[in-house]
Amino acid sequence: MKHSRTLLLVAALVPVLAGCVGVAAVGVGAGALMYVDRRQSEVQVTDEGIEIRAGNRIAEKYGDRVHVNITSYNRSVLLTGEVPDVDARAEIEKIVTGVPNVKAISNELRTGTISTLANRSNDAYITSKVKARLIDAGQVSPVHVKVVTEAAVVYLLGLVTQRESAAAVEIARTTAGVLKVVRVFEVVSEDEARRLDSPSAKKADATATK
Repeated sequence: MKHSRTLLLVAALVPVLAGCVGVAAVGVGAGALMYVDRRQSEVQVTDEGIEIRAGNRIAEKYGDRVHVNITSYNRSVLLTGEVPDVDARAEIEKIVTGVPNVKAISNELRTGTISTLANRSNDAYITSKVKARLIDAGQVSPVHVKVVTEAAVVYLLGLVTQRESAAAVEIARTTAGVLKVVRVFEVVSEDEARRLDSPSAKKADATATK
């Protein structure tokens, strides 16, 4: 019963943690998540802008002929999903490279048939399970780890320490249904993580962005 409640909690948090713009991402809750995120607030906004611009540009060119997920974290972009051929894969990477503020791209697009609704539902369920287990384990904050699942492969993004990276990977790797785990982390030192988490760093960030 405890595990079910945890999954429900994570399901409620997923739109906010994933950076989606909507009802769940406004008000005090969204502000609190932005405050505890290790990225500067301006970078969080930049990441959202990158995802929107890249998504629009890809949709304009390919429409429903591709299924591409764009995840930007600290201006590094992860591309997942399915495209019809290698030319489309390369062209989409080129499109995203041209989006302002992108500093790096991890192109994990697969060539082949576009995934079904059932496939995507299963991926969403795996993501929720990984997030729930991160909460239960208490070794790394789920706010510091962004989880993306595509075809049962889990991609982990975030600004984390080596210790947190290892813990998150082990949790994801041992989650039922996960075929593979791919790290897309930016690893920082323990000292840097403490600095990023400190109230003084958050205050300085807020002052700098005014």
